[in-house]
Amino acid sequence: MMTRKLITFLAVLAMAIGAFGVSAQDEVPEGTVRIAHVGPFTGDAASIGQELLQWSILAIDDFNAATGWNVELVEVDTELDPSVAVTNVEAILTDETVYGAVGPASSSVVAAVAPAFAEAGLVHISSAATLPDLTDPEMNDFPTFFRVVPTDAVQGPTDADYLWFDLNVQSLIVIDDQTSYAVGLADAAEDRFTENGGTVVFRESVTQDDTDFSALVTRIAGTDAEAVFFPGQLASQGALLARQLLEQGVEIIFFGADGFVNVDDFIVDAAGATEGAYVSVFAPDIRGIEDEMVQDTIDRYVDEYDDSFSSFGPPAYVATQAVLESMLADFAEDGELSREGTLAAVNALDLETTILGTPLSFDENGDVAGASFFIFQVEDGAFVLRGTSSGGMDDMDDDMDDSEDSEEDSE
Repeated sequence: MMTRKLITFLAVLAMAIGAFGVSAQDEVPEGTVRIAHVGPFTGDAASIGQELLQWSILAIDDFNAATGWNVELVEVDTELDPSVAVTNVEAILTDETVYGAVGPASSSVVAAVAPAFAEAGLVHISSAATLPDLTDPEMNDFPTFFRVVPTDAVQGPTDADYLWFDLNVQSLIVIDDQTSYAVGLADAAEDRFTENGGTVVFRESVTQDDTDFSALVTRIAGTDAEAVFFPGQLASQGALLARQLLEQGVEIIFFGADGFVNVDDFIVDAAGATEGAYVSVFAPDIRGIEDEMVQDTIDRYVDEYDDSFSSFGPPAYVATQAVLESMLADFAEDGELSREGTLAAVNALDLETTILGTPLSFDENGDVAGASFFIFQVEDGAFVLRGTSSGGMDDMDDDMDDSEDSEEDSE
């Protein structure tokens, strides 16, 4: 008798199983079969990295239960440092039992390691890297790189349009942390905001090592800017800036991006300073999706880990699922697994639904088709959904202010 867990994941795998004639009773690959998860498991972004890893582990457990396979996970720590990542991925690139990877999570790390992945023919699917250049064929040639989230080319204009049209902000300060992620997103938002007719009072760059923004806050206080846009990677820095703005009595709209979607680092550690702040995120809060399969997956995650997950986590499940289903499709072809076959299957992947409540397929450049960005606001210690877009703010749903979807406080 199949367990509810098995039935649930078989529902997710229904398309692959139906298309390729695979079931839990069919033959499984012989020998060791591994996939890797490449992420920041230690360092400043470790809390997010661990959450991504946990969702990836859950997807592998579900897949093994549904298919009878015994896929093993290899963890590759990047510390959110491109140079560390370049060294640490070498082991999986030369390991012939590794057929795919999830990650890296950071755009700068992807840019550093993607050439080596391409040379090794190893597919890797990121759940969080959003720099547009990574999949721009005029900028890079990364044929083994894919992502399940939209790019900053969508996120930047989405944020700028929300500031301009929804929050009626006409003067803006833009800050980046000198990473490729932050600079690209800040550039995209700045361009769109000025295109709309807004004024960027000034643009400032900080570093991820900075621990005092008081001088910057003093400069902000001396302007008539109505909002600050800071798409940093480290939520703790967002909280620091918000605290120091509050300490100097600067009343200004604070707007961040997905790097700040961390309840502990951005909300709890800010001690109220980020109340009312906005962030844009590439994935929904799946707690609000009314679907039995989604809710069952959430229940299993909460039972195994905790209920304080953010919108960062579930896309890692989907990225892992994409790798695993592609391996499944490759094996169904001739009873053999290969990196080349898995890559081909990723290119052909077409899922009707995922736990994000959306289908999944990739375009010719490796970008996810039809993805959306979501705007959240900090309210009473939680991230509360305020709107969503699909390919831009023209489709922003202004009727979502009363949504009960939220990133719950971890207390």
